[in-house]
Amino acid sequence: MKKLDKLILGSFIGPFLLTFLVVDFILLIVNMLKYFDEIFGKGLGFWIYAELIGYFVISISPMALPLAVLLSSLMTFGNLGEHFELTAIKSSGISLLRAMRPIGIFAVVLTIAAYLSNNYLVPKVNLKTFSLLYDIRMKSPALDIKEGVFYAGIPGYSIKVNQKMDDIRLRDIIIYNHGDQQGNLNVTLADSGRMETFFSDSYLKLTLYNGQNYKEERQTRGIAGPPVEFSRTKFDENVIVFDLDAFQLSRTPEDLWSTNRAIKNIAQIRLGLDSINTLVNDLKFQGYHQTESTYPFFTKNRKLIPPDEILKRKTRDDELRKARLELEKKEQDSLKNLSETVEAEADKKTDSIQPGERRLVVSASPEISKTDSIFREKVAIRKAKRDSIDAEPKAIATADTVGVAQEEVKKVRRTAPLTEKELYLIDSVVVKRGYLSSAYTMALNNSRNLKNTFDVKETQIDNHEREYRRYEIAWYQKYSQAIACFVMFLIGAPLGSIIKKGGLGMPVLISIIFFILFYMLTITGEKWAKEGLTDPLFGTIFSNLCLLPFGLFFLRQARKDSRLFEADFYTGIWKKVSAFLPKKAVKSS
Repeated sequence: MKKLDKLILGSFIGPFLLTFLVVDFILLIVNMLKYFDEIFGKGLGFWIYAELIGYFVISISPMALPLAVLLSSLMTFGNLGEHFELTAIKSSGISLLRAMRPIGIFAVVLTIAAYLSNNYLVPKVNLKTFSLLYDIRMKSPALDIKEGVFYAGIPGYSIKVNQKMDDIRLRDIIIYNHGDQQGNLNVTLADSGRMETFFSDSYLKLTLYNGQNYKEERQTRGIAGPPVEFSRTKFDENVIVFDLDAFQLSRTPEDLWSTNRAIKNIAQIRLGLDSINTLVNDLKFQGYHQTESTYPFFTKNRKLIPPDEILKRKTRDDELRKARLELEKKEQDSLKNLSETVEAEADKKTDSIQPGERRLVVSASPEISKTDSIFREKVAIRKAKRDSIDAEPKAIATADTVGVAQEEVKKVRRTAPLTEKELYLIDSVVVKRGYLSSAYTMALNNSRNLKNTFDVKETQIDNHEREYRRYEIAWYQKYSQAIACFVMFLIGAPLGSIIKKGGLGMPVLISIIFFILFYMLTITGEKWAKEGLTDPLFGTIFSNLCLLPFGLFFLRQARKDSRLFEADFYTGIWKKVSAFLPKKAVKSS
């Protein structure tokens, strides 16, 4: 590596690390403020908060890297330009692109590292973050009883202490027991007490001294009923034990968040996309079949056949389900055979009789078997008689009915067409008995049912397609956030050589402007993609596509030593533009 590359890269690494830490800290504070009320005041230990902060730092790193690259590259080339080192480099015959090469290579390596981090590290950290954050949210606030204020943090109790001598000794205590959920009918008063925890803070022992307990039964009848039972108990010492399980941090299994797209890598996201496609295709396929069953006339002349794409996808999914079921069946059969083998070996060991052992043999009694056979013969004889008696009149009736029906058909059979009067009578019967109105009502009900079914299916498909687009956005974000590092380098390095100002003044201001622009464009593009207004790929890389022309423009201006941030530059442009404007006519004197 040449001295020039060492100089430029050494000037870049320091500001990059510093700005990355600063930006990461700022984004960490912003992110922690969202959950401030939910994670603080729970009495958690230092290491729990340190673990959560560590997870947050890694999760927000993909957003902090582009801003760190932009600010550090702008500061580096701004310092080189401010101290005329960039002028000396150009005067020695080295172009600006050659001077930007070491930082450009670093930006490319950083882009690849950001992609690998987004695909492998960040999903696992997000899983840890969601799990720990949920556990902290579910934990009850720390046990903090204050003077003169009712404390309802312990489930089923409301406690008021008028004076606290220290963390253990208490005076003038009032306790309402709401365990029966019947109101303030169970009250305990005490002059003093002691509050102590035991079993690793799992239980709280409250020892009360010189007090009374008042308990009243709930009124279940009207005013005319007998008075309810009321009891008063006086005590010198009373011990109450409270369960503090709600105050302990219990870790939830991480498998509960296995369906969240933020914890999936690209391979898992593809599987999720394929599953959503299967759900959408099944809903469309079911829609065709339900429509055909709603209108029976479809089954007479033609069928409602789904498109070829839906049928091919349905066939493929059915084959995969069948293969999966067969595989599961083979595994179950293998486990069953293994268990049967183990049981057979155990039976062999059991059947082997040792010397001195006895075997118990149970046989049926001959009297019981004889009685059972006689009973079965009697039942069979009765059933045969009953069937013969029932079959005889039925056969006679069937023969007579068929003969009479054939004779009647021969007498009534008619070949002449219906007259107008007969047609009128048939039509009047159809109209007067409400056959037409019933048909209209049935058709209207079928149409309404079909419309409701279509509306439900459409809502389900829209929800699945929206989730499908979200999965695609999560997929493309892993690339777009990594590419943003290189895009920010293309903006920061040329812009620093144009501004020729180092430090934390002008570079920070310009970096914040471009980062806000990048953030707004990213949010806008992702929103368009979620709503289906544009393709998810275009919506995800929309911010990079918008900022890339800025980088190329600044690079072109930096190579020409343009002075974009000087007033003389814009004065010269105005003079060129005004030369083409028509001059005012000089008034004749």
